[in-house]
Formats: sequence, C-alpha cells, structure tokens
Amino acid sequence: MAAKKKTAKAEVEQIEQKEPKVQKQTPIANIPIQEDADDTVFSIENKLIALYNLQQIDSQIDRIRIVRGELPLEVEDLEDEVVGLETRISNFRKEVEGIKAKITEFEQNIQTSKTLVEKYNAQQMNVRNNREFESLKKEIEFQNLEIQLSEKKIKEFNLSQAAKKEEISKAKQELDERRGDLDQKKKELKDIVSETEREEEVLKVQSENNQKVIEERLLNAYARIRKSARNGLAVVMVERDACGGCFSKIPPQRQLDIKMHKKIIVCEYCGRILVDPMIVEAAQNKE
Repeated sequence: MAAKKKTAKAEVEQIEQKEPKVQKQTPIANIPIQEDADDTVFSIENKLIALYNLQQIDSQIDRIRIVRGELPLEVEDLEDEVVGLETRISNFRKEVEGIKAKITEFEQNIQTSKTLVEKYNAQQMNVRNNREFESLKKEIEFQNLEIQLSEKKIKEFNLSQAAKKEEISKAKQELDERRGDLDQKKKELKDIVSETEREEEVLKVQSENNQKVIEERLLNAYARIRKSARNGLAVVMVERDACGGCFSKIPPQRQLDIKMHKKIIVCEYCGRILVDPMIVEAAQNKE
C-alpha cells in the first residue's frame, strides 16, 4: 500500500511541476468549472473543485453499490439454501423408498418361512423314523427364527421410516419459509436495482463531466489513491489543522500552500489529496 501511495504522490508532484507560476489569483467563489489556458491559478483551483466533486460523486456510487451488493449475496445464499433443502428432501425420500423396499423384502421372507413351516409340519405326519422327524423339527425352528428376525427388522425399518418422514416434514416447512424469504429478497433486489441504476447513471454523467476538467495523469493518480485509501477517500478536506483522512497534523506552511491553490498538495502521511474549506464551499456552490 505504501508503494502505491508513493507512486500516486509522485505522479501528483510531477503534475504540479508542469504547472507554470503566475502571480494573479482568481477568487474561488467566482470560478466556473471550465479550463482557462491563460490563467493557471484558475486551472489548479478548477481541478481541485472538480476532484472534490468527483470524490463526492464516487463516494455516492460506492454507497449505492454497497447497498445493492449486499442483497445479491443474500439472494444467492437463500438460493443455495433452497437447493440444499430440496436435495436433502430428495435424499430423504430415496431413503424412505429404500426402507419400503426392505420392508417388502422381509415381509416376503416371512411369507416364505410360513409356507415352509406349513410344509414341514405336513411332512412330519408322514415320517418313517425319528431322524427325519428331528430334521424337520430343526427346519421348522429355523424358519420360525427367520420369521422373528424378519419381524424385528420390519419393526426397526418402520421406526426409521417414521423418523425420515418427520425429517421430510420439517425440511418441507423450512423450505417453504426459505422460498418465501427468497421471493421477498428477489423483489427487494429488483426494486433497488431499478431505482439505483437510474441514480447511478445520473452520477456517472456528473462524474464524466468533472473528469473532463482533469488531465488523465491526475485522474490516474486519483484512482490509485482511492483504491488504496480507506473508504475510497482520495480527496479530503483539511479539518482542525489536520488531514481529513488520516487525521495527521499538517504544518502551518503546508496549510498556507493548500490555501494558495497554486499546486495540488497531498498528505505526507497517507498520500491523499488535500483541499481547504474554500474549495469545498466552491464545489458545493457549483452543484
């Protein structure tokens, strides 16, 4: 950041050195925002006024974009949440279908085991020896155990299915709420975008008008300072003998140079362009 501030400061100072010196100083209150090739003091004051106005306009555009920038993020978050809930519900439904298939499978196993029990009971009536009887008895016991195991599994799956359905119900309720929030945020975003876009277009035209007064190299320096400065403030007013950006004290001689409007002065600490209250007043009178 320090390197950027030095670069911007160097550009500003290089621009200052190119400005020829004259003795005459035009009163700020009477200066129109136009270039005058015959009056350099007028030109510097004009640039300072334009720079201050440009800063105010850019700050308004920043505020608009911040307000508008928060809503799209909220909308995006809600959209992601809605998609997540829909996916969650879909997964729960697949799990429920899987549970139902398992229940059906165990019900079929029970039916098969019961059929085999009936078959083995009938065969026991026609056995020829004790070995056949004991063998059939063991088969019947095994099938009865299979029936008990299947019934236990069905009971567990029924409980799991009920829990999944409860989760689906809660997720649906939450999904409905999030969809409602999303619709509301989208409506707010649409209204703000339509409103702020018009305001931003007007500000952009005003910004372009002020930029016409300032040469490209000074605009580039302004842009660099603004990018590295806190809150995007590249042009600040001297307040209580201090920089309005970093609040560092400004020496009396430097304050006098600022008031003379013979060159563009930057803060030695933060690199911001400094203007005095007379420039601010003149800029406000031109609005």
